[in-house]
Amino acid sequence: MNSGPVVDATDARILLALADDPRATVLALAERLRLSRNTVQARLAKLDENGALGSFERRVDPGALGYPLTAFVTAQADQHHLAEVAERLKDIPEIVEVFGLSGPTDLLVRVVAANTEDLYRVAGKILDCPGIERTNTALAMRELVPHRLTELLSRAAEPRTARPSPGRTRG
Repeated sequence: MNSGPVVDATDARILLALADDPRATVLALAERLRLSRNTVQARLAKLDENGALGSFERRVDPGALGYPLTAFVTAQADQHHLAEVAERLKDIPEIVEVFGLSGPTDLLVRVVAANTEDLYRVAGKILDCPGIERTNTALAMRELVPHRLTELLSRAAEPRTARPSPGRTRG
């Protein structure tokens, strides 16, 4: 996970324009934002290089690939084997994300499946990974708030003086 801010107001404006029109060319973005083509191209390259831009595949709906079910598997793992567990989980194609957590649960695993039988099979593969001690599976019934960053990008696109500093409270 990215730990520090790497997006300034101009970068945020470029990203907002891309969110609005993902197929926009660098030239179209430059014209829309009244920036030079070289500026837009260089900033996009830097954002890509420093990890601020995620993969295109995040936009692909697993249901369109035949995996309409989403489930979240929480897992407790042997702390000495987390790296190996992560490597084993990467080998299961239906696992689309894994997060290391603080607290009583060690891992949050997002899984997609074709049906409940397929989900049972994938959950079994997770439990079979050496180092996994216990799992709990919850089927996602509906996505209530889809993945989004537009609000945060809009905030980042504002002049610095208009934004509160992180960690500070008003009052």
